[in-house]
Amino acid sequence: MLYGWPETDESKKMLLDQVRSFSRSVIAPKAAEADATGNFPTEIVQQLGEMGLMGMMVPEEWGGAGMDAVSYAMALEEIAAACASTAVIMSVNNSLVCYPIQAFGNDDQKKKFLTPLAQGKKLGCFALSEPGHGSDPAGLQCQAIKVEGGYKLKGSKNWITNGKEADYAIVFATTDKALGHKGICALIVDTKSTGYKVAKLEDKLGIVASSTAQLFFDDVFVPQECLLGKEGQGFKIALATLDGGRIGIASQALGIGRCAFDASKKFASEREQFGAPIAKLQAIQWFIADMATRLQAARLLTWNAAKCKDMGLKYTKEAAMAKLAASEASVWIATKAIQVHGGYGYTKEYVVERNYRDSKVTEIYEGTSEIQRIVIAAQEFAEL
Repeated sequence: MLYGWPETDESKKMLLDQVRSFSRSVIAPKAAEADATGNFPTEIVQQLGEMGLMGMMVPEEWGGAGMDAVSYAMALEEIAAACASTAVIMSVNNSLVCYPIQAFGNDDQKKKFLTPLAQGKKLGCFALSEPGHGSDPAGLQCQAIKVEGGYKLKGSKNWITNGKEADYAIVFATTDKALGHKGICALIVDTKSTGYKVAKLEDKLGIVASSTAQLFFDDVFVPQECLLGKEGQGFKIALATLDGGRIGIASQALGIGRCAFDASKKFASEREQFGAPIAKLQAIQWFIADMATRLQAARLLTWNAAKCKDMGLKYTKEAAMAKLAASEASVWIATKAIQVHGGYGYTKEYVVERNYRDSKVTEIYEGTSEIQRIVIAAQEFAEL
């Protein structure tokens, strides 16, 4: 099934066919078990790396697939339609880890860190949020204290996806609290460093096969050569990275919503009440029509944001719109999917129950829906 204009590109059609086949034959059959056990999908993530999906937008010279952001959005939707946990692991590595090293790192950093990350041989995480600072990254308390040869990290981070399994972490810390957001730096931290601790793993509503960790840094030494960009540039790096990350989460939300949508169509066509499939009932038809419309509208917003990124245009507003629309569509569709399924939808036997739990976090992480609205409004007023 073709969804719209990007698939007129033959290379994108081939990519989509490959990823869709892998998602349906390999990922989807294991998704329910991963959800039940919470086990990290190590083998599948390795396969994603071999397919070039862990560093899709990284140039080939640095170990990536050299694809564009639209291809990335399309592929990620397919992965998420099979397993939302796998999709967020892939999204974080691509959008939040590979991107900032590619955009702000020097050649030595790209060779040492970016290449194995893009090849899927290493995994990364993005450590920005803190126990008291989620939506307010300018107020970071984690400190990077200047010492001979580098920095010592002291503090903690919360809600870190891939935090348990990551080999490298992009950590944001303040070198001078008096400077506010201008005193923040970004550091590439080896998770095997002395003093780096995974303190807590969250017990979550959804996406349970991806780890969400609290991290502690107890005087972790970070060499000077692991400073990403310049000192004081960390806040800029974080915001630029989150713009791209929102395209990834929008794509994840689309996949979750589409899974619930497809399941609803199938169930409505097979389930009979009053002597006919419930698909004949107007109430069900309206659910399906609204699901299809919201899903496609959000998809086109997501592809538009990705296209703006590919063209080198500013896409802060477009990414926020995509993330807002896709996440809220995903939650709405998953909710109505349970309604279509009735009592069956409330059981773990049917995928829509998992879709419902997985969808909610897309309205929260990488900027809540409320933050997206603030970003969009600010951009609109800035254009006056």
